[in-house]
Parts: sequence; structure tokens; C-alpha cells
Amino acid sequence: MQNAGLLKEVPRDIWQRRWQVDVQPVGDGQAVLKYLAPYVYRVAISDRRIVHVDEHSVTFRYTPSKSKQEKRRTVDGHEFVRGFLQHVLPRGFQKVRHYGWMNGHRRVTLDSVRWLVWLFLGWTYWLGSGHAAPDPIPGTGPRCARCGKLIRVVYRVEPRSTAFTEHAPAYRDTG
Repeated sequence: MQNAGLLKEVPRDIWQRRWQVDVQPVGDGQAVLKYLAPYVYRVAISDRRIVHVDEHSVTFRYTPSKSKQEKRRTVDGHEFVRGFLQHVLPRGFQKVRHYGWMNGHRRVTLDSVRWLVWLFLGWTYWLGSGHAAPDPIPGTGPRCARCGKLIRVVYRVEPRSTAFTEHAPAYRDTG
């Protein structure tokens, strides 16, 4: 955006929000373009949903997500325009509706997706995510049951693959 000279066009408070971006690699992109084109160029409300317009009000059809039964609503003309303009993005941005697990009709929570990722990736994800116990602080650690001194690591055997462990278990010398 900075290279295109659009960075200053976006209000500063936009960059303070947390954004979730759904990026998925797929083929050469032709199928994605065909799939996303209707969503990218769709407007906030289609003409066929507008039932009646007069000098003071607009009546339109909508379907609430809970009841899934079509209803009609009449609003003041200014309110209709205000609501419509909430869907207009700053110059340089483009809206694409979510699909996959982020689709509004899906009942999958972000926590359940994280859980599934953890199950799929196993300990690799667990260790890399910061949830595993940190490395011990120098000067602390296990002590010898006989003399009470710290157990010193003498030799560490590195695993052939680090797919399941971040560090190999250390050989501990008790002497």
C-alpha cells in the first residue's frame, strides 16, 4: 500500500484493530477467481431486495440468520444511505466475504480450529506455540538426591528428526 501511495488514505485507527486474514494456497488461481468474483463485486444490497422507495423512506427485504424467514423493513432514506455506506471500504481496499471455516454460517469456533491444528501438528505445534514449559533458568534444575548438588548436563544426543521434539532429552551426570 505504501508503494502505491495509499497508506495515508487509510484512517490511523484502522491499523490499531486486530485483523484475521484467511489465506489459502490453491492451484493457478483460475478456480479461485471464478469462485470469488461474485463475492468481490457484490454490493451491500441488491436491487431485487428493494421493495419500495419514496421521497422519505426505503422498504427492503432481508432474512435474519436466526429465524431464516424473509422479513420487510422500512427505514428513513438517510438511515438507508448511512447503512449502505457502512459497507463502502476505503479506497484501495476490497471486500471478500469469508468462506471455509470463517464463513458466518459455520458453527466452528476459533478455539476448536486451534484444537484441530494442534491435533494435526501434534507436539511440533505445542512446542512452537509457547505453551510448553520454558527452558530452565541456569543455576536451577534437578539436584542429586545423595549430595544435593545440581545435576550437570555433560552430553546431549540430538535426534535425527525434530518433527516431534524441540530438544533431545539430555544425558545427566550425577557425579
